[in-house]
Amino acid sequence: MSVESRLAELGFPVPAARPPVGAYLPASRAGTIAMSSGQLPMGPEGILATGKVGSAPGSVDPETAGQCAVQATLIALAALRTVVGELDRIDRIMKLTGYVASDPDFTGQPGVIDHASRLLVEAFGEPGRHARAALGVAVLPLNSPVEVELTVSVRDDG
Repeated sequence: MSVESRLAELGFPVPAARPPVGAYLPASRAGTIAMSSGQLPMGPEGILATGKVGSAPGSVDPETAGQCAVQATLIALAALRTVVGELDRIDRIMKLTGYVASDPDFTGQPGVIDHASRLLVEAFGEPGRHARAALGVAVLPLNSPVEVELTVSVRDDG
């Protein structure tokens, strides 16, 4: 079963790639390494949630932020698809970097980004296990609670 079919079966279809909103590429590739730009959790109606993650009133709860991390990961995969062709050409997820806009007392960034990590393992199996950074930041574009970027190894088919 293809990676995209597996994701769709899990209820996480890979959306169309989003065009850049600045002077950058959504993804780039050099040889067998490809990287996505940081991607936000955008849905058909716009960003899925806004605000900082934490427990203060009005904050984004960690579970919602985790769902946003999953959506941002799907969008990063869509961006990578534009430079690798089919996602099945990815032979290893090398690194996931996740940024979490956090209330000052929030320390659960790894738990938020773990939603994205689990999705990659479900989609790619053992090659989906990766190095990772889960960083707390003051603010992200569009007041997003998360941003995700991926670095992958691509099969060299000649």
